[in-house]
Amino acid sequence: MFRLKSKIWVQAHLRRCNEAGLPAVILQKGNEEAGTVFIKSNYLDGTALVYGPAPGGAHDENGERKWVRPLGAQPLSEFEVDDYLDRQRRFDPDFWAIEIEDKSGRVLLDNRQIGDYD
Repeated sequence: MFRLKSKIWVQAHLRRCNEAGLPAVILQKGNEEAGTVFIKSNYLDGTALVYGPAPGGAHDENGERKWVRPLGAQPLSEFEVDDYLDRQRRFDPDFWAIEIEDKSGRVLLDNRQIGDYD
């Protein structure tokens, strides 16, 4: 099974966001080969959601990334989301984090691949 390197996936996702008119930036550069990827969805009202790799298998049988909202499906304060990402950074400094700004919360992930745990 083929899996995209993390750096390539991040670059492709940033390009996809840009083409959709969604401002997106890299908050944290990680391991280019296999760094885990987190996405901060900034609602531009002081709240945000975070998406991260699914536990127990971050990819499906086709090599596509699987996502969860580790802090739940409801937006939290940006402070809480940033604090979560800071804790991830202390645990694994080789992870990637990107931030996408959109008032409606679009992050351009396949909804079939998003789960929740909290």
